[in-house]
Amino acid sequence: MKKGVLLINLGSPDSPSVKDVRKYLKQFLNDPFVIDINPIARFCLVNFIIVPTRSKNSAKLYEAIWTKEGSPLIVHSKKQKELLQKSLTPNPSPAGEGNKYIVELGMRYSRRDSFGASPSIESALKNLKEKNVSEIIVLPLYPQYATSSTKSSVEEVKRIIRKGKYPPVKFIEKFYDDENYIEAMADVAKKYIAPPPPEGGKTGESVFDFPLRGIEGAWDFFIFSYHGLPERQITKESSHCKINNECCSSINEHNKLCYRAGCFETTRRLAQKLNIPKEKYTISFQSRLDDKWLKPYSDKVIEEKAKQGIKKILVFSPAFVADCLETIYEIGTEYNYIFKNHGGEKLQLVESLNENPKWIEALRNMVIGEQ
Repeated sequence: MKKGVLLINLGSPDSPSVKDVRKYLKQFLNDPFVIDINPIARFCLVNFIIVPTRSKNSAKLYEAIWTKEGSPLIVHSKKQKELLQKSLTPNPSPAGEGNKYIVELGMRYSRRDSFGASPSIESALKNLKEKNVSEIIVLPLYPQYATSSTKSSVEEVKRIIRKGKYPPVKFIEKFYDDENYIEAMADVAKKYIAPPPPEGGKTGESVFDFPLRGIEGAWDFFIFSYHGLPERQITKESSHCKINNECCSSINEHNKLCYRAGCFETTRRLAQKLNIPKEKYTISFQSRLDDKWLKPYSDKVIEEKAKQGIKKILVFSPAFVADCLETIYEIGTEYNYIFKNHGGEKLQLVESLNENPKWIEALRNMVIGEQ
């Protein structure tokens, strides 16, 4: 029997037009897992304040990153799906014989009946059901568990399968601690950071002792920037969370699904893999909507570092596995401007995993590991 695999990502407007961006924002922000306040208050806030005031500006930002193929997030997600299918099908045949897995892609925020540019979770599940898979492995493409992304996607899957007869479903709710995922991110960063010294190298040598490929000199500092969340979403999910560095200094049974703790663990693992000293990096959070979100804020950290005389910064964005508005524009354009406007010289974004071969291998191993 064939097994189904459902990859889920956040989604994107169908186009950068104001009309399509408005539709997308309405669906996204009206999700009770995203803005977790009183339903009436949320409806009024989203539909009468946020969407009317932000749609036009957001459309301009999407237009700035849009490609001939469409939304970068959708394009990369589709390619990931295709490459994973190929990886899980070592000896494909024209009739599909011998395929043990069938991979589908669904977007959390999409027209529910869409089979076009932005496939929905509902259409993806329907495809798997029609192909008579024996079970479905659901893999939300969010490394760190969060209510507004992972839980929202999981609950949407559960809502759909309650409406009809579906095979058993397994969920992979996090993978920030997956060694293959960390290895893939390190592989993407290799072109910006020289490899560690060979055996017999000088004691204490690090990435700073080696010339960087295509870039003059070494990086002064590293920033690991994660998508922000309201602090209340962290404390609501875990009564043990104190939102401090001591609480997130290690992973345990109490905080393994805490978003902030997951971000800290991701950073520790990646920094160790890349041989980056603790004093040379920090963790921050971007895309805030108000002053009650996780701190410190990435834009403020970048401004502060520039004022301190830091000239070259390398920025990682490990919460995303596909480049999107938050990586390409927010970090690559807006933060670059902030950094240079306050005295910095170069701010470089490390691209998301996208179609990196080690990332596809990591996905394959996660899926096979659920057998």
